[in-house]
Amino acid sequence: MTLRLNGSTSGYTEIDAPAVAGSNTLTLPTGNGTTDQVLSGNGSGALSWVDRGRMVLETAKTTTSGTSIDFTGIPSWVKKITVMFNNVSLSGTDILLVQVGAGSITTTGYTGSGSYGTNNTGLASTSGFVFTVGTAAAGLYGHMLITNLSSNTWLNSHQGFLVGTTVSEIGGGSIALSGTLDRLRITPTGSNTFDAGSVNILYEG
Repeated sequence: MTLRLNGSTSGYTEIDAPAVAGSNTLTLPTGNGTTDQVLSGNGSGALSWVDRGRMVLETAKTTTSGTSIDFTGIPSWVKKITVMFNNVSLSGTDILLVQVGAGSITTTGYTGSGSYGTNNTGLASTSGFVFTVGTAAAGLYGHMLITNLSSNTWLNSHQGFLVGTTVSEIGGGSIALSGTLDRLRITPTGSNTFDAGSVNILYEG
């Protein structure tokens, strides 16, 4: 059987059931959903609006001056963030931190560390996810992956290298936020300023 929905002035849309349809009921949700939401079933015929999995690339930001780079307005549906470092350089030997937050940047409560160099020198921090630089004017290339474990707990892993050196980077960590992640900051541990490069984030549902 075909159900035809006529347009108010012309045309129509038809909905067909299978030839052998069985006895099924689909219950439509209330409301119209929001942009980029799709209808999803629960296995028992109830439909609801859910966020569609998608990837969003933000606009790259230069790291040629200043002491922090912020990305705000990260949507609540995000489950994975990739932070990209393109020849990022500092004016001195500070270490880079990546911090996240819910409503404001969280600067305490992180666990984890980063290691670098031929001897795998390690550095831990409770102030953010560590991405070691430690060498003035050496450009950092790499990625940091921040993923949602459950609720508001996030895990980090990263890798990269410093151009012009033999130093490689690797590390990981975690943070439990007080609410839904909506922002991210890249900043040195001390008073160094950015003097080259660019950064960007790619987030996914």
